[in-house]
Amino acid sequence: MKIFDSHAHYDDPKFEADQFRLLDTLAANDYMIVNIGADISTSRRCIELADKYDNIYATVGVHPHDINNMTDDDLDILRQLAQHPKVVAIGEIGLDYHYENTIRQKQKQYFIKQIHLAQELNLPIVIHSRDADLDTFNIIKQENIKNAVVHCFSGSLELAQEYIKMGLYIGIGGTLTFKNAKKTVKVVEGIPIENILIETDAPYLSPEPYRGKRNDSQHLVQVIDKISELKHVDAHTVASITYGNALKFYRI
Repeated sequence: MKIFDSHAHYDDPKFEADQFRLLDTLAANDYMIVNIGADISTSRRCIELADKYDNIYATVGVHPHDINNMTDDDLDILRQLAQHPKVVAIGEIGLDYHYENTIRQKQKQYFIKQIHLAQELNLPIVIHSRDADLDTFNIIKQENIKNAVVHCFSGSLELAQEYIKMGLYIGIGGTLTFKNAKKTVKVVEGIPIENILIETDAPYLSPEPYRGKRNDSQHLVQVIDKISELKHVDAHTVASITYGNALKFYRI
């Protein structure tokens, strides 16, 4: 069963002890991976990993948690990094109001500026939105975004359906398997599988029964099995369709 992990962070320090051993295993078992940038330094590391592994691609972008010190000079750096042939999107970018450690107005400002960069470069966008559904939706609508995924989607079915009308994808990961995941279950039941990308957000958000432990792409089997149960299709079909969705979205 070929599996596409559409959103991971294998440059994270939690993988320091066994990073290359794990990535060698994933490569040998036909996992495709997009490693996601969160600031300038991680974006560079994503490209380094993509250079080392045929099955890994990269994104570049600055996460809302890292916006406070961002300047327009960083946009120029991202523009340069995005020229690399294995950079397939701008991200993850967006809004996060869960922790009040980043100025909201500056988050919006640089979310929009990075959207403009993606549009300038004709690249897809990986969107992070936490406790910011209305502002995220309004910016996506205002900027006429057509090619994006809302990663680790935590909104309502109605919101997911609005995004799908715009042509966006919905990122689904380990939280789908949590006992309190009623809202996400409803989303998966209510949207077409053709609009779903599966993801780990590794090393975070491990599915049951690994919740609380380090996540990696091998745990996507649990996510696939849960989608299979909810959609009443076999696991191989879920893996195949979501694999194709990721190839199409990232233009690989």
